[in-house]
Amino acid sequence: MSDLRVGLGFDAHALEPGVPLVLAGVSFRGSRGLAGHSDGDVVAHALIDAVLGPTGLGDIGTLFPAEDPELKGVSSLKLLREAYAQVVKCGFRLVNADVVLIGEEPRIGPARRQMELSLAGAVGVEPNRIAVRATTTDRLGFTGRGEGLAAQAVALLERSRD
Repeated sequence: MSDLRVGLGFDAHALEPGVPLVLAGVSFRGSRGLAGHSDGDVVAHALIDAVLGPTGLGDIGTLFPAEDPELKGVSSLKLLREAYAQVVKCGFRLVNADVVLIGEEPRIGPARRQMELSLAGAVGVEPNRIAVRATTTDRLGFTGRGEGLAAQAVALLERSRD
């Protein structure tokens, strides 16, 4: 028998000139990146919250407070790796995850596989267990106006009952 649990994550950050754009650990060319205490990677942040939710471990801010000066500019893949290690200590493992980037740009098609490999590598699962997709809002809202990017993630976790 197993115990299946679903987690949902969401994150959003403003776009800022002169900041590198990193999504799912992959760098994108452009003049603006995501403002944040870490590297602002909304894709990784949404996935972190999705895997933490079902475990009772809190959220990204609980494990990695924005006030912590040691986390300034840190790679969100490192945070994902550390958060998932806590998930595993609680006896859970990732069955699969689906992450959706919300924004007009960048177009992620050419980098999609690299993004999936990057996230899967951070949590140590097979790449086919994590899907990365993107959508626009047809120029509506802050993502549609190009003011920022958002991401949603859902994760299915399993805890074995041995």
